[in-house]
Amino acid sequence: MKFLVDMPLSPGLATWLREEGHDALHALESGLDRASDAEILARARLEQRVILTADLDYPRLLALTGAVGPGLILFRGGNYSEEEAKLRLARALKAIPLQDLPSYVVVIEKGRIRRRRLPMEPPEAERGESR
Repeated sequence: MKFLVDMPLSPGLATWLREEGHDALHALESGLDRASDAEILARARLEQRVILTADLDYPRLLALTGAVGPGLILFRGGNYSEEEAKLRLARALKAIPLQDLPSYVVVIEKGRIRRRRLPMEPPEAERGESR
């Protein structure tokens, strides 16, 4: 699987993924350390990489554009040490078939792992609807 690890996460996570046999790059090594979220999404889409991040803007951007990719793995619910991120990511990669990752937003939280198929609906307030 091909991954792009975003700036909020340690470059060590990309190194660990490579050690596990994946094609992984950190935004810093890819010259994306100052790139916008939209630029990172475009690069990941172009290179068919799943984004790993702790940035909560990505699911919203995917929903607003109705995108069917790239896949996203989002760490939520606090700061994760590099070791904790590796353990939780290993658990997610074991639970979810790798071939499914490009079509999902996977949310890793302290107590659970959730996934949602792309495309996602934008939040109601951003669709211009009211109750």
